[in-house]
Amino acid sequence: MSAAETRGIRFQPDETPAPALSLGLGLQIVILSLAGIILIPTIVMRAGGASESYLSWAVFATVAICGATTILHAIRIWRIGTGHLVVMGPTGVYIAVCITAVAEGGPALMATLVVVSSVLPLVLAARLPLFQRLLTPTLSATVLMLIPVTVMPAVFGLLTAVPDGTSVMASALSALAVLLVIVGIALKVTGAPRLWAPIVGVVAGSVVAAAFGLYDTDRIIEAPWIGFPTGEWAGFDLEFGPAFWSLLPTFLLVTIIASVRTISGAVAIQRVSWRRPRAVDFRAVQGSITVDGLGNLLTGLAGTVPNASTTVGASVTELTGVASRSVGIATGAILVVIAFLPKALAVVLAIPGPVVAAYLGVLLAMIFIVGMSVAMRDGIDYRKGLIIGVSFWVGIGFQYDMIYPEHVSGIAGGLLRNGVMTGGATAILMTLFVELTKPRRSQLVVAFETSSMPKIRSFLGILADRNGWGAAMAARLDAACEETLLTLLHQDDGSDVANPGRRLRLAVHREGTGAVVEFVVAAQDVNLQDRLALIGDEPGATPAEREVSLRLLRGLASSVHHQQYHGVDIVTVRVAAPMSDAD
Repeated sequence: MSAAETRGIRFQPDETPAPALSLGLGLQIVILSLAGIILIPTIVMRAGGASESYLSWAVFATVAICGATTILHAIRIWRIGTGHLVVMGPTGVYIAVCITAVAEGGPALMATLVVVSSVLPLVLAARLPLFQRLLTPTLSATVLMLIPVTVMPAVFGLLTAVPDGTSVMASALSALAVLLVIVGIALKVTGAPRLWAPIVGVVAGSVVAAAFGLYDTDRIIEAPWIGFPTGEWAGFDLEFGPAFWSLLPTFLLVTIIASVRTISGAVAIQRVSWRRPRAVDFRAVQGSITVDGLGNLLTGLAGTVPNASTTVGASVTELTGVASRSVGIATGAILVVIAFLPKALAVVLAIPGPVVAAYLGVLLAMIFIVGMSVAMRDGIDYRKGLIIGVSFWVGIGFQYDMIYPEHVSGIAGGLLRNGVMTGGATAILMTLFVELTKPRRSQLVVAFETSSMPKIRSFLGILADRNGWGAAMAARLDAACEETLLTLLHQDDGSDVANPGRRLRLAVHREGTGAVVEFVVAAQDVNLQDRLALIGDEPGATPAEREVSLRLLRGLASSVHHQQYHGVDIVTVRVAAPMSDAD
């Protein structure tokens, strides 16, 4: 059985399941994420002192905007969206700063801060290649593994979110029913029934809860079928007083951390969405961050809490084997419709806390595993291990008030008590330190054409003499660079003719006894890393002429990583010294 078959993906993003299946899975996702979507604006508005009428408006706007931006993710218009099953929702990293903003200046101040800070993700998305050395898979893996750490306390709190006087057994049995059904189906059932594991588990848990009187049917009966919120839009605070300027840096910092989470989620959904493993398409990552920026702009204009890309889609895909973007469209459409259906909202809100907690526990466990797989994807050395390990435990330490809590709690409204923020910031700082202390890169800028090879060869020869590389290493480095250049040229238009106006930046530095070469050129349509993996599937086949350079490159380089962005490609080639030179 091939690696592609063992992944168990029934529908890839570009494949369309039956409409009933798309709607069914979309409904599952909505049912199991709606409570979280509603909970965060409820916490912010009530803790900040906003009125109940404004809370109804904030919940409506949050659900509707989450639906619209989830659809935007799936359909991927121009440079906006991922083309994957990515669900939008409020993120917990904004809770503390949004509560402070509402308390100090009302929803109008929060709306102004959200609109201003929404520019940052748009700038980051457009300039993501500039940050590619910091926003690494190591950072993504760290953040993915910390997400369950930060959310689990709230999840476990839902286990006791039952009316006073309720038997402990009622809560425990409801959660246990969900856990047993979902895990049992996922582990032992194959084919179509596995797709319904989440909803079957929640229904089973809700039935058990209803037997103990935990399912709130009165909420459903009292809610109207169709309705529009009675609250009014709060407008903007355009005075830009001391409260605005004191909170703006914190909002910008939290927005950066939210963008890191978005990058992690965009990487995760790509890792689990294809039968055959593919290199991460960073154009989709840019599209994901862009949707975050647009979503934040919309939520700011509406006067509610910011949204961000969540990892729900990745965990549901891993659990069900369905990654079709049509499920994302169905999910978004259902959210938009539900925003105008108070009774439908009540059906979801009536699900008891222990049932929601058990389901979220399974999803968060899957997210943690996805984070581990991202960390191990390209191998792990002591540097990556140290960054992930230290950052992970720093995040846990701050999250659970184990690191100077009496001092940390007063900084930026307790912002440092968020494990994702502190762990992610630690990973960024450690990665920055590694980058700044690396050997200085020697650079050469030439025309992107075969006629530049003599200049490149001369440049590499000077570097070989400077670094004391032997003749074998110098020849291997020269050959690897030549094959990479030829491959990139062939991918562009199938020939090696000149590319007028396009430039190639070559950066080389020593790594141990070997070398790391970075090619930065205008964007291509095909990922070199994927092509290298693809030609390895048929070792006995006669290579086409255009694949000769690929096969030679695979033999010369110890690793090749191809990051595709809008407007630019970055190819990193590692060349190990031959044994004769290494010795």
